[in-house]
Amino acid sequence: MDIFNDITAIQNITYIVASILFISGIKMLGKEDTAVKGNFLSALAMFIAVSVTLVDIVNPMVLIGGIAVGAVIGSTIALKVKMTSIPEMVALFNGFGGLATFLIAWSEFNSVPDNLFQHVLVMTTLYIGGVTFTGSLIAYAKLAEKIKIAKTSLITKFFTTIFYISLVFLSYSIFVTPLIDTSFDFFNVLLILTLLGGIGFVLPIGGGDMPVVISLLNSFSGIAAAFAGLLLLNNVLIVAGSLVGASGLILTVIMAKAMNRSINNILFVGYASSSSKSSSSEEQGEVSPISVSDAYLILESASSVLIIPGYGMAVAQAQHVVRELGELLEENGTEVKYGIHPVAGRMPGHMNVLLAEANVPYDVLAEPDDINPIMDSVDVAVVIGANDVVNPSATEEPGSPIYGMPIIEVHNAKTVFVLKRSMSAGFAGVQNPLFFKQNTRMLFGDAKESIGGLVSEFKD
Repeated sequence: MDIFNDITAIQNITYIVASILFISGIKMLGKEDTAVKGNFLSALAMFIAVSVTLVDIVNPMVLIGGIAVGAVIGSTIALKVKMTSIPEMVALFNGFGGLATFLIAWSEFNSVPDNLFQHVLVMTTLYIGGVTFTGSLIAYAKLAEKIKIAKTSLITKFFTTIFYISLVFLSYSIFVTPLIDTSFDFFNVLLILTLLGGIGFVLPIGGGDMPVVISLLNSFSGIAAAFAGLLLLNNVLIVAGSLVGASGLILTVIMAKAMNRSINNILFVGYASSSSKSSSSEEQGEVSPISVSDAYLILESASSVLIIPGYGMAVAQAQHVVRELGELLEENGTEVKYGIHPVAGRMPGHMNVLLAEANVPYDVLAEPDDINPIMDSVDVAVVIGANDVVNPSATEEPGSPIYGMPIIEVHNAKTVFVLKRSMSAGFAGVQNPLFFKQNTRMLFGDAKESIGGLVSEFKD
């Protein structure tokens, strides 16, 4: 038989090509200068995989219609979303990936699994997909600050209890229902418990841990997709899902390590686990404000400047003016670096994305391990909207809820400028004693306007 007359064989060969493109695209995403090309290759791989699937579809117009609707919705969201809302968009995309696998597993269950392995696969795929969907919706709501529910509230405790019940019922569905005839419709019960359990999985987790949660949910969506690929015997779905699942899990571990905490502590304990009250929970003295003109005089004479961006820079949309300030400092003979903490912002790589959008060169970005040893030689550290990732409580106060978390140790710099709108605590809810140190000056106001003022001073 001629292999090219075998539609299934052609599809599988094309899936292999798409898989290679996926792997190449993801590898390219690791570098700033190849990231755009990598994103294009990954999109092309998905287009090829979906297109070749249409070959043996009985009614391809249904699938084409779904693709068209999804393309319009996705393009509209991508074009309109603000950079500050990228974490929320990622959370939603993770969720809908989980919903897709949830629906696939539901459909496969109704087609009657042929054996125990397929039954287990259906139950597991359904659960992971469902938890990813509703968990991601809660993550989105937390990131967008649409819900603020205390960890100790009755609502949180209720949904957390449902989550643990759903795990027990999943085990029952996997191991017991294939052996005995149930007197009730266990599958519909599992559907409901799974969706409610996803809420209970994410609801107790604090906002400061959302970057790790986003990464973990991304991994879950990939794992669910790989399982769905096994259900459908679709090679490219298995490969793509495995890539997303593995990379998301690796990133989750890296993020947890960057916070010096275990994944178990992040998911089931949180920052509030500290039993002793931290002295950083209250203000520790007087702050020293500084004006834009005075800040300019100090920066103008500095030989080295370290810029540490945080979520406040994203809120103010200040990345472009920050890049402009960095260029003016370099023209003035100043060495400029950008300190990037792995969990700065509200999703993995948030600051990298913002600075890349502003065309900040990748080689001037530095991680905490690279800059902390030489921090005492830095003339000025400029903290733009960052809080928890520069909080010295993590290294100086054993009673602090964030004690032990690796930070960018800007308090060791000769002078520190902190750009904030107010004295409010960070996402972890912990006050920052950096604000009250003798070498710190507070530049209050909108970060974009403050940095813009500094830029104007340099140009005058």
